[in-house]
Amino acid sequence: MTAGNTTRIERTAARAALAVPGVAELQPSLRQALAHAANRVREAIGSPALPPEAGIHVEHTPGTGAWHIEVRCVLTDDRRALDTARDVRDYVRSAIGSHVTRHGIPDPVTIVVTVTHITGHRPSLHSGATGR
Repeated sequence: MTAGNTTRIERTAARAALAVPGVAELQPSLRQALAHAANRVREAIGSPALPPEAGIHVEHTPGTGAWHIEVRCVLTDDRRALDTARDVRDYVRSAIGSHVTRHGIPDPVTIVVTVTHITGHRPSLHSGATGR
């Protein structure tokens, strides 16, 4: 397992989750948000916003070889949260399944979807928040 595998899995999961109707954006974890806050000076000079994969946390357990993927989503209120969360899990499972098969990664994958917020509006595509 390499850092490159983890990054590719994060990106694949982020693209799949953002493709689900009802997903407004992905929400970084507290650790990721604090790291981003520490880089506020970089933002002030024009550094890009957090990438969508910041809302994805991937862990690989060397002993068991299992992958654990957490997808943290902000949802819109135009669909039931349960339906959207299930779709996120299914989209990510399908995308990651294709990815690991293509790259010869035989390890089992667990996907957990965490809904962090439900909003009445979709963020602007120009804000960089969704990465679409």
